[in-house]
Amino acid sequence: MDVFAPAHEIARRVRAGEVAAEAVVAAALARITSLDSRVNAFTDITSDRALATARAVDLARSRGEPLGPLAGVPFAAKNLFDIAGLPTRAGSRINRERQPASHDATLIERLGAAGAILLGGLNMGEYAYDFTGENAHDGPCRNPHDLARMAGGSSSGSGAATAAGFVPIALGSDTNGSIRVPGSLCGVFGLKPTYGRLPRTRSFPFCDSLDHLGPLARDVTDLALGYDLMQGADEGDPACAQRPTEPTLPQLKHGLSGLRIGVAGGYFSTETMPEADLATTAVAEALAASSRVEIAGAAIGRAAAFLITNAESSAFHLPRLRERADDFDPETRDRFLAGALLPAAWYVQAQRARRWFHDEMMRHFADVDLIVAPATPCPAPLIGQKSLELRGETLPLRPSLGLFTQPISCVGLPVAVVPFGGGALPIGVQLIAAPWREDICLRAAKALQEMGVCRADRPAEPAMPG
Repeated sequence: MDVFAPAHEIARRVRAGEVAAEAVVAAALARITSLDSRVNAFTDITSDRALATARAVDLARSRGEPLGPLAGVPFAAKNLFDIAGLPTRAGSRINRERQPASHDATLIERLGAAGAILLGGLNMGEYAYDFTGENAHDGPCRNPHDLARMAGGSSSGSGAATAAGFVPIALGSDTNGSIRVPGSLCGVFGLKPTYGRLPRTRSFPFCDSLDHLGPLARDVTDLALGYDLMQGADEGDPACAQRPTEPTLPQLKHGLSGLRIGVAGGYFSTETMPEADLATTAVAEALAASSRVEIAGAAIGRAAAFLITNAESSAFHLPRLRERADDFDPETRDRFLAGALLPAAWYVQAQRARRWFHDEMMRHFADVDLIVAPATPCPAPLIGQKSLELRGETLPLRPSLGLFTQPISCVGLPVAVVPFGGGALPIGVQLIAAPWREDICLRAAKALQEMGVCRADRPAEPAMPG
């Protein structure tokens, strides 16, 4: 079976008995074995578990038992999700000494209950504080489209594994852009749901008031299907909304009908960023975006996100910083230490700015249903690159990759990232909606995929640079 087949097609064929789940999993594991030494997307491969689960799916089918909507579909999860039997690394040296998790994270359980088969844990930036995918302990995760380049972070393995054809669906997290940045650089679809929509139960935290979990996929139908199956309240996460599930998959057929779409201007301008400008313009034209949305205060929202992230994450990690500072990546450690020194008044003011910017954003949704904005200012940079020429300035690369994602994270809005392949490398565009309107994001993403404007292109078979 084609390893790039969509998840919904794999599940259909498994349910029909056209292909065995074990054969699907074996093919995925063989591809990982062949190529991941170069991509470095996986940190843990749960092959025994995966093959045993696949055999159970095949046995259930042979007995005529009903199979789930993701029967036989391989998936993988960023290694900050608990995976039973493995220590939850969160990309760190320190955490690999933890006791193995006794249960899977809630979202892994929910996909498993639908028949999906976990293949393992994925590389990520240390403690999720990263936009590059360059992990000092597990090595850099490489972009399948060009192994000399970054996969983006912090869900680097999630983006790379999906793009490389290792799995059709992967789970990631997004605090300041960590689903959307790797989605953009690796050329796949991703969804950051509304804050509180998906439970974070049994996942390792970064910044509690900004952390989101969500899926990445090569196909919008798969993205919607996976998201729908993971919805639902969970008492293990106090921030999880007590809302009924609101399926998005049936909404995809409505396409762009009735949607009012605008393009973000001002702060989100891309005139001096050729690839980002080309992608954003092409997506806006395809969606017939009819207005320009001037989002006041986006820079303030981004600054608030920086301060809140610094303050909350450093407070959480303070015992590790005191006891084992030398076991951190120095760049991560220094950001945490800086956060620990922030005055409390700055954090309070940042939360006030966050509320103000939230109200500014909500005002726009009286006039439009969807806002189009760039996802990253550039395609994938080279591994090891430290700076970026942007708007006539030389800026540090790592934080600049989140230039366009951080303001939106700050106020918890749902966003789909869609891949545009009009240049030598893919680059993404954000589709932003009002809270709880993931269906609108996904309808627009599906329309773009059907038009051929946005698609997850297969990378050439990876080969090490040089």
